[in-house]
Amino acid sequence: MTRRILEWTTGRPATVMIIALLIAGLGIWSFVNLQIDVIPDITGVQVQINTTVPALAPEEIERLVTLPIERSMGGQPGLREMRSLTKTGLSQVTLIYQDGTDQLRARQFVNERLSAVRDMLPAGSSPRLAPITTGLGEIWYYTLEWAQPPSDLDERQQLMELFEAQEYIVRPMLRAIEGVADVNSNGGLERQFVIEPDLKKLTTAGITPSELAQAVGANVANAGGGTITKNGQRFTVRTEARVTTAEMIRALPVKFAGGVRPLTVADLATVTIGHAPRDGAATTNGKETVLGTVMMLVGQNSRDVARRVDAQLPNLRAALPKGMILQVQYDRSELVDRTIATVERNLGEGALLVAVVLLIVVGNWRAAFIVASVIPLAFLMMISGMHALGISGNLMSLGALDFGLVVDGAIVVVENTLRLMGEAQRLKGRELTADERRRIVINAAGGVARPVFFGMAIIALVYVPVLSLGGVEGKLFQPMAQAVMLALAAALIVTFTLVPALCARLLRGEKVRQPSVSEKEDSLPEITADNHITHNGGFAGLVIRGYRPVLDFALRHPAALLVPSAVLLAVALRIFLTLGSQFTPRLDEGSITAMVYKPVGMSLDRSLEIEQQTEREILRRFPQVTRTFSRIGTSAVATDPMPPNENDLYIFYKPLDQWPQGPDMPRNKSELVAAIEKAATALAPEQSFLFAQPIEMRFNEMLEGTRADLSVKIFGDDYDVLERLAAQAREELQGVPGTANAAFEAASRTHSVVVEINHDAMVRLGLGTAEVNRAIASAIGGDEVGFIADGEHRHAIVVRMPESLRADTKSILSLPLRVGASGLVPLDRVASLREMRTVEPILHDNGKRRAALMVNLNTSDIEGYVTAARARLDGKLALPESYRIEFGGQFRQLEAARARLMIVVPAALLMIFLLVYSALGSVRHAAVVYTGIPFAITGGVLALWLRDMPFSITAAIGFIAVSGIAMLNGLVLIDHINALRRKLPVIEAVRQAATDRLRPVLSTAMVAGIGFVPMAISQGAGAEVQRPLATVVIGGVLSSTVLTLLLLPAIYRWMERRSAAVVEREKQPLEVEVSA
Repeated sequence: MTRRILEWTTGRPATVMIIALLIAGLGIWSFVNLQIDVIPDITGVQVQINTTVPALAPEEIERLVTLPIERSMGGQPGLREMRSLTKTGLSQVTLIYQDGTDQLRARQFVNERLSAVRDMLPAGSSPRLAPITTGLGEIWYYTLEWAQPPSDLDERQQLMELFEAQEYIVRPMLRAIEGVADVNSNGGLERQFVIEPDLKKLTTAGITPSELAQAVGANVANAGGGTITKNGQRFTVRTEARVTTAEMIRALPVKFAGGVRPLTVADLATVTIGHAPRDGAATTNGKETVLGTVMMLVGQNSRDVARRVDAQLPNLRAALPKGMILQVQYDRSELVDRTIATVERNLGEGALLVAVVLLIVVGNWRAAFIVASVIPLAFLMMISGMHALGISGNLMSLGALDFGLVVDGAIVVVENTLRLMGEAQRLKGRELTADERRRIVINAAGGVARPVFFGMAIIALVYVPVLSLGGVEGKLFQPMAQAVMLALAAALIVTFTLVPALCARLLRGEKVRQPSVSEKEDSLPEITADNHITHNGGFAGLVIRGYRPVLDFALRHPAALLVPSAVLLAVALRIFLTLGSQFTPRLDEGSITAMVYKPVGMSLDRSLEIEQQTEREILRRFPQVTRTFSRIGTSAVATDPMPPNENDLYIFYKPLDQWPQGPDMPRNKSELVAAIEKAATALAPEQSFLFAQPIEMRFNEMLEGTRADLSVKIFGDDYDVLERLAAQAREELQGVPGTANAAFEAASRTHSVVVEINHDAMVRLGLGTAEVNRAIASAIGGDEVGFIADGEHRHAIVVRMPESLRADTKSILSLPLRVGASGLVPLDRVASLREMRTVEPILHDNGKRRAALMVNLNTSDIEGYVTAARARLDGKLALPESYRIEFGGQFRQLEAARARLMIVVPAALLMIFLLVYSALGSVRHAAVVYTGIPFAITGGVLALWLRDMPFSITAAIGFIAVSGIAMLNGLVLIDHINALRRKLPVIEAVRQAATDRLRPVLSTAMVAGIGFVPMAISQGAGAEVQRPLATVVIGGVLSSTVLTLLLLPAIYRWMERRSAAVVEREKQPLEVEVSA
């Protein structure tokens, strides 16, 4: 099969090149249309149920809403995990499904289960499904601000105008863009027409607040009267009762008395243009504003969606009122572009370095050109495969690509072709004809096809464990393995199609000289079958002349290499155990996110004031910072509900080379974070911080439902016990080395006012609980009775007590209640008020209550930290029965990946061993090839240690890659030794094969290692993720090259001598004493 392919390609080089150009064209088209992102899409299938529950406390909502919904959702096909959050007015249940579950089908299941439980929920509750998006879908933030506000608008009115521009102009336009799931809002004020009753006037008139609301509501609604037919025409009939101004509301009648002017709203209440109570706000650079968040639809590409949003910017800005501006605060595509630029630069520089190394090592510019031509074509073929399979181009899928691996097979083919052409020219004493060159190319490529194919298959097989990873780690790293496998497959195709065609057309062979006298006097016998030695001039010849004496020493004294190598292997193993480990290196996103926590129960206004002061202080103190924005409390779409005392602060800074220098100035990002925390804490000591980055924060949240690097979850039933244990755990964790900060995930207690009803008094007065509930809900919570339509704008009409009286105990207790047909009594006759602290929010994982600590680390050794923290907590915390502690976050992903790799890697190694055995036909020789793995890993471990890098999954993939390279070179060498042994003694075959394979081994090692040099030293966006992988490959290539060229020949000869000695002993006749 291979020979027929070679005959066809070498016989039709022009056709092969045309096909190659067509394939390259397809690759270019695929590259233009390839989805580009920072990291692979790790979003799982999840459905979020948000249920608004007015007028109930968190513990009641948990019991009446959250638990029934959780119970009804259990047992769904593919449901993997269930989390919930319960707070005042809101129940949020998040369902996470197994990978591969159909998103729309999952939502259909949820809707079916909700329909069954809906009747069990409290009146007024409304469960709804959140948009089809996740935390990582927040790809574009913007603010609406006044560049020049109208002079007739005060600050409150300005915020109302910003809110309406967001809701009625910007949000609808953005939601119409393809790939946008929804647009969230923070900040601004929602305009309302507020009717504030005067309790004294109501009491005098004999009216309750709820009756006032009913009277207004009955007079502001239109009604339909159906249709009538008149003169053959059809007419619709409707009333026009809807009010349009505050004056019309004031004139509405409330109570009629025969022959007397009715009491109107103006007689009993004040009508103002106010705003709805709010749970959230937003700031930018210390100024209150409106913040919008574009949420991407699950399965879409963030770069493409962000660019579509960018394209709409001119239309958005043109539609805004005069003086209002839209500022883009965060655009995910900018990070994508910076990261991909780093990848492209590293790949380009790597390809250039590989080409230069090829020219130096091969010593023939035509041969170097042929080998280098594999790089662009294999790369474009890989891109076509990625596009067809739906694999996005990102830091992971493209970051592990090494063009040195891609050209390994081509190097072996071209080197063998050059050598055979040179020998043929020497024998014939003339230049070869085209047909002779073609026959030599076919023989040269066919002669190495088996080891090259098996070598490529081995490298592909070593990536199988990566394909086996599941969950988030699988989504992160499987594209990397898939891309490498596609590149290797493409390279193999090109190596035995285009490369032979170009060799037959372009190569002329290399000059070969007879050995010198000094070379003939070497102590070991001559080793070529034809009594000559092949040499190269230039760099290759110099390396060969220096290599042979060292090889001779290794063959004579194998123990002199084996013993130090074994010691080095033991040292590397000891170092590896002390390296520490992490899931993945932290990607520097070029921005900072601070999760800010203020005292429990703090009002939104006070929290907003502190945040504005903090942002102004950061901008004043740190010239490195270019802008800030923050979202406080809960957004309009409560995908990430926070209490008013919490906010996310986003900080953006200049490139590092533009930072001002000075003795007290931060020099890097970590120092800037520390300085910001110190300055902000000094400004407002009541606030604390957890620092992360935008994607990192959401990534951590998706892993475990918490936002920090590491979470410590305590499960139990009693919140008092959970609080106590969490506080003890926090105190203990602060003393564990590596803790940057530890904070409670959520406020555990908030203030509440309880209206305690005296049932005996109610019975005596003939009152029902419903009357008290209506009075409290209407006067305190507010009663929406209708709306005013102003064009497309819609403003609610609300009845509620004035803000100054809603917090006044005396005013609340004076609320009039209806007794009988005409009597009123104040609330204090049947109820009293009591202040207490309520659990909020209440968190569940899989239906079990929990408390949690969020821990951010200043160490990269997550595994070592968890081991120390677990030991400390086990010794210090006395857990009651049925209570337990779990560590989550990236640590769990590292554990899951490691556990799976511990099973799959040995299985893959066994498969590779069988593959090597099938190629060599000898268990002993396969074992010799396998010795390359530990010594390749040795170099990678030492390289990590020298660069002070912990072990990570990206480093593990580097170990996998370098093991494949070591086995490829070992397989090629052993296969050549076995071929020469058909006509040469063992020592001669070993020496000849090692000399023959010196150049291809060096070439493959150098191009593989040097191809990763740009990644190893890069400082661009995303380089942190690539550096461990590149470092391991470079270190492993160095050690495995020494093994292949020196240790492996020595081991081979030593094993063959021992095998021969055993056979010889077995041939000796046995001397048996026979007793007389």
